[in-house]
Amino acid sequence: MPFSLPLKVAALAVIMIPASLLLSHTPATPAGKASPTFYGDVLPILEQHCQVCHRAGEIGPMPFMTYQETKPWANSIWQRARCRNMPPWFADPRFGRFANDPSLNGNEIDTLARWAQAHAPAGDPNKAAPRRHWTGGWNISMPQAIVTMPQAVPIPLAGDVEYTYEIVPTGFREDKWVQMAEVRPTSRDHVHHAVIYIRPPDSNWLRPAPVNVPFTVSQLADDKLREQAHATDNDMLLVYAPGSSPDHWPEGMAKFIPAYSDLVFQMHYTTNQRAARDQTSVGMVFANTPPSERIFTLQLANDHDPIPIPPNTDNYRVEVHGILPNDAKLLSFFPHMHLRGKRFEYNIVHDDGSLETLLRVNYDFYWQLTYRLAEPRLLKAGTKLQAVAWYDNSRRNPHNPNADSPVYWGDQTYNEMMVGFFDVAVPAGIDKWHFFIRHHQH
Repeated sequence: MPFSLPLKVAALAVIMIPASLLLSHTPATPAGKASPTFYGDVLPILEQHCQVCHRAGEIGPMPFMTYQETKPWANSIWQRARCRNMPPWFADPRFGRFANDPSLNGNEIDTLARWAQAHAPAGDPNKAAPRRHWTGGWNISMPQAIVTMPQAVPIPLAGDVEYTYEIVPTGFREDKWVQMAEVRPTSRDHVHHAVIYIRPPDSNWLRPAPVNVPFTVSQLADDKLREQAHATDNDMLLVYAPGSSPDHWPEGMAKFIPAYSDLVFQMHYTTNQRAARDQTSVGMVFANTPPSERIFTLQLANDHDPIPIPPNTDNYRVEVHGILPNDAKLLSFFPHMHLRGKRFEYNIVHDDGSLETLLRVNYDFYWQLTYRLAEPRLLKAGTKLQAVAWYDNSRRNPHNPNADSPVYWGDQTYNEMMVGFFDVAVPAGIDKWHFFIRHHQH
């Protein structure tokens, strides 16, 4: 399956803004009402909305864990919150409700504004609520199993890097139900996608390929093997991209890894004038008891648009459809395009031809987020799903490498792609092969 991701890591750049430029827009603290303090009012907001990125080892460029770390950024934090640039979230609020929406509400933004205006007072640390516990090095609970690529992959200074694969035996002697999973690269600013596939012991996919060593498709001697590397119907454990969150499934739902399976790491590295080595790991937390529902990651994808996106075109549209073969519970979405990506939409097409929009995203190439439904949606067999993507190949697109060039489909980020991943839950006893057997005619 073709898949490609950004040329650089998304940075949560926070602009330092002088207080004198902000005070005219800052709501005043009502008379007789105490100013917010860090320990009493601001820290809970940071813990809930910001520290997932703004702590040591994570993507945020500065930590917001302590008062000393946060105070210098008080005005900038408020300004970014007021403009709703941070926390990043790109779903159109007219369509759907999402459990992982990190957006601040009006009261929280007001609290940050009044704290900044009051010169960021600390307050009494002894009156602070218990601190949120973060697992060092992870955004999930402490993993019960970690599978690491045995060999690091060297990444050159410049040029295109072909997709790199590494097949790694799990060593699991029994079936595993994965409740949480997270990908952790060692060179995050070079890793712009990782798709982790599950290869069960009875799968023939890439079976003659080397194990425990990195390889690319061009290094495979067999034509059929090269074709296999580009497309598979094996399950995915998870997908990683800049800004994407780990998987943390609700109780009673999990991904399934059969005993003695391998994990196949499909890595896309991009260069940035700094050579490096990457040795990506995936951490897993298992369900305490076998779940009642099994999760599959599916996709609506246009693998190859025969018409290139014309130059100087700001709203090029691509549409794909799929029919759900059996009943399933819709859980979440993960849209993916490249540098010309502008907007992405998932719809249900009803029998009368009307559309019901489930998600519309104002696409940001450097923040490829997952959107998890607040309430799972039961979809009946025969439901027609539509994904629509729009592309901006004009000079108005600040990410566009060359508005005067037609854009062809392909793996690299200067090419384009259209993949609408989505997660569904089905009864635990159904495997992917049986899920795609249509039992009813529609």
